[in-house]
Amino acid sequence: MSAREEAQPGAVLLVTAMDEMETAAAALAERLGRTVEIASTRGAALRLLDRRNYAAVVLDQMLAESDAEGTDLIWKRAGLAVPVQMSFALAGSARLEREVRSALARRKREQQLASEAAAAAMDAELKDAVTGFLLESRLALREENIPPRIEGRLQTLAAMAEQLRDRLSAASPAPDSAAGARL
Repeated sequence: MSAREEAQPGAVLLVTAMDEMETAAAALAERLGRTVEIASTRGAALRLLDRRNYAAVVLDQMLAESDAEGTDLIWKRAGLAVPVQMSFALAGSARLEREVRSALARRKREQQLASEAAAAAMDAELKDAVTGFLLESRLALREENIPPRIEGRLQTLAAMAEQLRDRLSAASPAPDSAAGARL
């Protein structure tokens, strides 16, 4: 296991020195169905961020303004967590919940878009490679004086490339998507 443990999926870290945040954090955890942890100091936040990955890190505006260097460290160590900065003193628990829900929804959508983009890129690379194999094998078959044994292998290679191209085309996303049909 890596030095950084995976927290319960979707865990949220609240970084605030405000008293009585345990009650708000427990209520938030119950409403969101997620683990919510509290760090009351920059050091505590950094230790938690070094040990776990979080879906979102919510930093109290008062801490952020009083310790700009610490805030920068927290954001750097937050990794892929969605950063949220808000005033815990001015916001009620309903606003805190809305901000965290919004941040988590953004994170989910960004992950979905990244996954779709990676799949589209992989699809395009595979199709380009298969097209290259097919083209090269067909060009090689046009050469004169190909030994029969080599010609048979080239035909087999061309047939395999065609089958793979057909499978990739059948598995392609709809034409209006980012990937589109390339073969």
